[in-house]
Amino acid sequence: MKVAYLGPKGTFSEEAAKQYFEEDVKFYMYDTIPDVIDAVGEHGVDKAIVPLENTIEGTINMTIDSLLSFNNLYIEGEFTLPVSLQLLSNMETNLSEIKEVWSISPILTQCRKYIKKRNVKSLQYDSSASAALTLKNSGRMDVAVIGSRSLADILNLKIIDWNIQDNSDNQTRFIIISNNMNNESNLKKTMFVITPGQDQPGVLSSILNIFTALSINLSWIESRPTARKLGAYRFFLEANNFCNETSINKAIKILETLDHEVRILGRYNTFESKSHDTC
Repeated sequence: MKVAYLGPKGTFSEEAAKQYFEEDVKFYMYDTIPDVIDAVGEHGVDKAIVPLENTIEGTINMTIDSLLSFNNLYIEGEFTLPVSLQLLSNMETNLSEIKEVWSISPILTQCRKYIKKRNVKSLQYDSSASAALTLKNSGRMDVAVIGSRSLADILNLKIIDWNIQDNSDNQTRFIIISNNMNNESNLKKTMFVITPGQDQPGVLSSILNIFTALSINLSWIESRPTARKLGAYRFFLEANNFCNETSINKAIKILETLDHEVRILGRYNTFESKSHDTC
């Protein structure tokens, strides 16, 4: 089986992929999250694992936006990984010398308070690993990268400050995507994307009332622009607690009767990392 994730080596996506999948999987690394998702949609790989949400940063919009690039993409699993962030530098660098930090945007957001406190500039890269490799090759002593401890080991970088994330209980929720809907029984979560048929006052409230009437518990709601016109949004809703298929089908029928476009993005179970080594 071919599995894609955000590379290069040393990213948290790599760590999540290797914890979630079996050893006989062949992994493929891609430069950006949209590239990872495209690899599945274009049938270059069988599955992919991508970050969806972080404790501090919230939803990773490039992930949910990219999920809608193809009609045949489905979420088949969820995996939660503890995330501890370190400040990495070249070997002879001192913490007091740092004037700039590099990393991927979600990681920089997770360390916003730390960056502000140190009064340093930040620069975004496609991944923490690509930022670290660029730093290693540059030999610069005034720049540090925010990333994982494993990334420091891989590139022989020095950790000059530990656990710098704004929240000590920092976790990232990853989703596993494929071209096939998971049709197993007793699946804990269901992800909907609903595009309202027309813009009208109280449209979101009316949608939520349908789920309430059917006793479907919603644990996650996000809105994203439809790109059709300014102020037009679609809604991502995640139902949990093992919603039965009958209730889900009733909700879809009612929503479509009200001229809303409904798509099931997947039904899946949740898994958590067994590793507690987050230093």
